[in-house]
Amino acid sequence: MVKQQHKEDFDFSSSLTEVWRVLTDKEREMLRNNSSIQTFKRNELIYCEGDEPKDMMCLLKGKVKIFKDGVGGRSQIIRMIKPVQYFGYRANFAQEDYLTNASAFEPSTVCLIPMTVVKELIYANPDLAMFFIRQLSVDLGIADERTVNLTQKHIRGRLAESLLFLKDSYGLEEDGATLSIYLAREDLANLSNMTTSNAIRTLSTFVSEHIIAIDGRKIKLIDEEKLKKISRMG
Repeated sequence: MVKQQHKEDFDFSSSLTEVWRVLTDKEREMLRNNSSIQTFKRNELIYCEGDEPKDMMCLLKGKVKIFKDGVGGRSQIIRMIKPVQYFGYRANFAQEDYLTNASAFEPSTVCLIPMTVVKELIYANPDLAMFFIRQLSVDLGIADERTVNLTQKHIRGRLAESLLFLKDSYGLEEDGATLSIYLAREDLANLSNMTTSNAIRTLSTFVSEHIIAIDGRKIKLIDEEKLKKISRMG
C-alpha cells in the first residue's frame, strides 16, 4: 500500500536542488503547497502502462525501474532511476497515456508534483523550461545509444554493459568493488535484453574468467577494465 508522508518533514531545497534553484520564492511556495510525498514497498507499482500521467515524479530515496511488458510476458527494463532523478512526465508532455510501467526495486520515497502545476511553472519560467528540454534531450540520447547497443551487441557485450551501467548509476559499496544494487537474475536479463538462462550462463562465464565474483544477488567487479573491453567489443 502506498503511504503518504508529511511534507513538513521534507527539505525541498536539498532534494529538488536542480529545479528549486531556478524558481522564484513565489514559485517555490506553489510547488511546496501542491506536491505530495509517497512511499512504495519493494516491487510495488508506481504507475502502469495505459494510466493517465497526472504527476511529475522525483525519486528521493530508493531505486526505481522503468519497464515495458513485451512478447510472451517478457519484460524489458527501459531505464533505471536513482535519487534525485525526475520521471513520469514525458507522456504528459506528449499528450498520451503511459507507454511503460514503473515499480520500486526496493522501499522508495517519491515526490509527486501535479503536471498542471509543472506546466504553469514552465509557462512562467524559461529557465525551468530549459531544464526539462535538457532532461528530455539527455534521456533521448541515452535511449538512442541503448537501442543500438541492445540490438547490435552480443550477449557478453550486453551483459558487460549492464553491469557497468549499474555501477555508474548506483555506485559501489564500501569495498570499492561490489555493486550497490542487488538484482534478481531475471531483472538483470531484462535490463540486458536476454533470457534469464542466458544471463545466468554469461554471469557464470564471467566468474570463471575472474571478471566478477557472485554471492547471491551481490555482484563484485574484479576486473573492470576487462569488463569495459568486452562492452566496447560488443
